[in-house]
Amino acid sequence: MAKDTSDIQTPAEAPVLLTVCTTCKRDGVDPEATRPGTLLLEALKGTDLPEGVSVRGVECLSACKRGCSMVLSGGAGRWSYIYGDLDPDQHVAEILEGAAAYAATEDGLVPWRERPQVFRKQSIARIPPAPAPDDSPSQE
Repeated sequence: MAKDTSDIQTPAEAPVLLTVCTTCKRDGVDPEATRPGTLLLEALKGTDLPEGVSVRGVECLSACKRGCSMVLSGGAGRWSYIYGDLDPDQHVAEILEGAAAYAATEDGLVPWRERPQVFRKQSIARIPPAPAPDDSPSQE
């Protein structure tokens, strides 16, 4: 079970959440050094997050081969995205740009050409919103 490793920044009810894996490793990074996800989390916390966006760290997103990884998710009705191969020294501005664009949507679907390059090229998965109770798939 993933354990929260930090407090959520900005309002707890923010509709958009950046969840950063703080434990994954990346090739070429000293295993004794601070993990890239922890560095990314701290870098994001040190910025002015877009309105309605919060950030938290968790232990393990099970995207180990694509570390440093994060999830961009929103409230009910929004698609979620998992991104990997992130670099805390290079991608913070693009992550913030992408999170702002995502927060401006109702469904989480930002047109592909309007996404920052890191969100176009380093996507691991796109996850549909959970169905509303009355829209649940039938069991036949």
